[in-house]
Amino acid sequence: MSDVKEIRGAEALRATVVFNLGTLGALAADHFAERVEELGLKPKHAGVLAALDAGAAASQQELATRLGVAPSLVVALADQLQELGAVERVRDPEDRRRQVLTLTPEGRRLLDLCVNAAEAADANLTAALTDPERATLTHALHTLARHRLPH
Repeated sequence: MSDVKEIRGAEALRATVVFNLGTLGALAADHFAERVEELGLKPKHAGVLAALDAGAAASQQELATRLGVAPSLVVALADQLQELGAVERVRDPEDRRRQVLTLTPEGRRLLDLCVNAAEAADANLTAALTDPERATLTHALHTLARHRLPH
């Protein structure tokens, strides 16, 4: 009888969205990480570049809040991106304690390469889907992202 419960449990687990997203998400994240590593970046670097591209120049603190990470992580990532020439730090003339980050042309170039890497990873991940299935999946993921799980 316990064997039946174990099989049912495994089947039930594999039937959940959370388990499937977690499993596929880990595989997709690893695949993306491998691709951006070839650029000398980590996925979090790509996240910083994308966040800076999506909005006006931001302080390190604002960026940490926007990304939902510790400010010390943003400082470390910004240090690395600055070494690559991808971001510039400028003192805010209204508050000299505040450093504002902006993308450089090199940062935009690296972001474009990250987009290419993500699109290639997407194509690999969704190769078994038809175009309508891919569009439906993308729409569903965007809907889920807008209504995130509570922490």
